[in-house]
Amino acid sequence: MTNQSCSNRTRHAPHYVVAIVALVLAFAILPGAVFGQAATSASGVKIGIIGSGNLGGMLGTLWVKSGHPVLFSSRHPEGLKKLVDGLGPLARAGTVRESLAFGDVIFLAVPYAAYPQIGKDYAQEFKGKIVIDAGNAVPARDGEIAKEARENGIGATSAKYLAGARIVRAFNTLNYRRLASASNRPEGRLGIPMAGDDKDALAIASSLVRDAGFDPVIIGSLERAKDFAQGAPLYGQEITASEMQQRAKSLR
Repeated sequence: MTNQSCSNRTRHAPHYVVAIVALVLAFAILPGAVFGQAATSASGVKIGIIGSGNLGGMLGTLWVKSGHPVLFSSRHPEGLKKLVDGLGPLARAGTVRESLAFGDVIFLAVPYAAYPQIGKDYAQEFKGKIVIDAGNAVPARDGEIAKEARENGIGATSAKYLAGARIVRAFNTLNYRRLASASNRPEGRLGIPMAGDDKDALAIASSLVRDAGFDPVIIGSLERAKDFAQGAPLYGQEITASEMQQRAKSLR
């Protein structure tokens, strides 16, 4: 069939046929990445929760409600049945290994003393994974590793034990009750300080901070996580993002 005959047929085709052909051709020339991005947006970011207690359970619930599939993990997943049953089809329960396999992003909220063992047991699974690290090194609870975190910086310490992970420090500055009550507050959303070395990981983590009902405040590289570690100037601050940014500038 010649180009001229194709042209003649198109010219005499009904208008709706021409419109459909034009639409198909338009989509055909779009980059494949666009389709991938749309699929991700439609289905949400798959999140694995390691440590489905007060903080992990609360944030995981907020993420499910904003449309993200979440796998809550525990050493005893059967104990999470009530939580996941109440959240509908986007919520599941499983083991830590299943959570790591499921999640494009991992939210880690366990006692800091557990980091060396978790990093050892799941070394391969953590490599390349975006990890939102919400742990605090508490001397009375965590022992020697808390001293290491104070001396070397908590960001560097997490990176040491979770080798190969794309770590973003966030959600460690306030307890779960304060976060739950402040999510999507109408008088000005709460600023959540964040730190990380991977720009793409920071961008994805920032979107999840927003979806949980807060505003992300990127303080800087993982080394800057010391500025909002427990006892640091930005720790425990229930303030807006703009206020957080101003306080962070004074620490540079």
